[in-house]
Amino acid sequence: MKTIGLLGGMSWESTQTYYRLLNEGVKGRLGGLHSAKLVLFSVDFAEIEALQHKGDWPATADILSDAALSLQRAGADFLVIGTNTMHKVAPEIEQAIEIPLLHIADATAQVLKNDGINRVGLLGTRFTMEQAFYRDRLEAAGIDVLTPDEIQRDEVHRVIYEELCLGEIKPDSRDIYLDIVSSLSERGAQAVILGCTEIGLLIKQADTGVPLYDTTEIHAAQAVELALHHP
Repeated sequence: MKTIGLLGGMSWESTQTYYRLLNEGVKGRLGGLHSAKLVLFSVDFAEIEALQHKGDWPATADILSDAALSLQRAGADFLVIGTNTMHKVAPEIEQAIEIPLLHIADATAQVLKNDGINRVGLLGTRFTMEQAFYRDRLEAAGIDVLTPDEIQRDEVHRVIYEELCLGEIKPDSRDIYLDIVSSLSERGAQAVILGCTEIGLLIKQADTGVPLYDTTEIHAAQAVELALHHP
């Protein structure tokens, strides 16, 4: 079994979900008392969030590259960044390390293509919804990406930072998100990507008839597959 390097803390609310899914995935495959071999570096999200909203992405890249190097030195065989937004600096992190990076957008695109989905709605932080770093990976795989309108994007972003990252799950916010999911479906989305690792804490597939793709679940499942894969 390979050792997974998990770069987390962005936020720790979703990192604990990663930890559970990785261990459940390995146990599900191997049975018994098996669990995932992994090393975790959890950053202080307040530092990252402040830099995000100042637009100082190079500084975030430096922090996360140093953390990734620590995981590599600790024996990780490959890296998983436990957040969608910070894949914005994935190229800088990849340049800093020698181990492979399992990119969350590529993992998600693979599952979508396997399911025959070629037009999706994307929910996430404002950075993920509006900037090219994430959409480009999906579009390169032949997937058309729809995002909510500006007012809806404001609400999606606000709920992530002011509620979900703090562990607050509010029914009113769930209703807002489900309305946005419905509007994306009405615009032609065959499915909706939960493109922030906290969104799965708020809405579930049972809440809507629109197919949802939880990037945390997809990323963790592919990490398990890579950890257990024997060439």
